[in-house]
Amino acid sequence: MRTIIANFLKRLTEILELFIALMLAAGIILLCVRIATSLANVPDLNTWPNYDDLLETCFNLIIGVELIRMVYYHTPATVFEVLIFAIARQIIIDHSSSYSSLIGVCAIAVLFATRKYLFCEFDIPNETILRATTKVKLANKLLGISLPYEEDTATLRDILEESLKKGETDIGVGACAYYSNCGLRVAKMHNGKISRIEVIHAIQ
Repeated sequence: MRTIIANFLKRLTEILELFIALMLAAGIILLCVRIATSLANVPDLNTWPNYDDLLETCFNLIIGVELIRMVYYHTPATVFEVLIFAIARQIIIDHSSSYSSLIGVCAIAVLFATRKYLFCEFDIPNETILRATTKVKLANKLLGISLPYEEDTATLRDILEESLKKGETDIGVGACAYYSNCGLRVAKMHNGKISRIEVIHAIQ
């Protein structure tokens, strides 16, 4: 039950994030159209958009685009991009003092150094442990995966054992079988039979 609720909440948050990203994208598109139709006013410093307004708005739109990527991809790299553009916007648009510009430049340098020396790219797997008797059809629906099966009564144990036999792999804890967008691993055995199966699929 806890697994079902957790996966439902995960899918719900993904839908909400996609909706927010679409709304943000729609707003950015409308602002781009507004700017494009107002470019004739740029030489006039007393109307919108003048050059400063154009520069500030474009930076805001670029940050908005990076925010869409951050919401959709969920990777540390996209967070770095948003921070770098936000600090660069502050340095270029705000001319308050040379000290604030120096702090901004140092902040960008720290971000680049962090990304180069402390940041590691890797895929974070999403692991879910289910009963071996769970129907494959139900697992596909709950987790959004596409495990192959021929009959509606097929269980995770059935397809995993079949895959391990085809690959001539001994059935035991830790044995794995891989499919198109996920993998199955024997998590627990009881009386020589698979009782728990770990479903592993990468977070996109």
